[in-house]
Amino acid sequence: MAETLDRTVDVREIAPRERHPLIFSTFNGLRAGEAMMLVNDHDPKPLYYQFQAELAGRFAWDYLQSGPDEWRVRITKKAKHGQDGVCCGSCGGA
Repeated sequence: MAETLDRTVDVREIAPRERHPLIFSTFNGLRAGEAMMLVNDHDPKPLYYQFQAELAGRFAWDYLQSGPDEWRVRITKKAKHGQDGVCCGSCGGA
């Protein structure tokens, strides 16, 4: 069954120095609730830590394929508190 996502970013042929800016630019272009598919030739764990540092609580990270030659990660943009009338739940309020 094919996964339908709003954007796919395949960085396997992209120069390493250009990968993270492209990924963050694509993520920033998503609306709340939309997701992107990241395709990489190695585990993008360092990227996950960068997302945690810069966007904690604003994304969901789901491995769909974990190697050995290809990794696929669905990265979903979560709503900000109060955006679109949706509570993210992080403050305990409803």
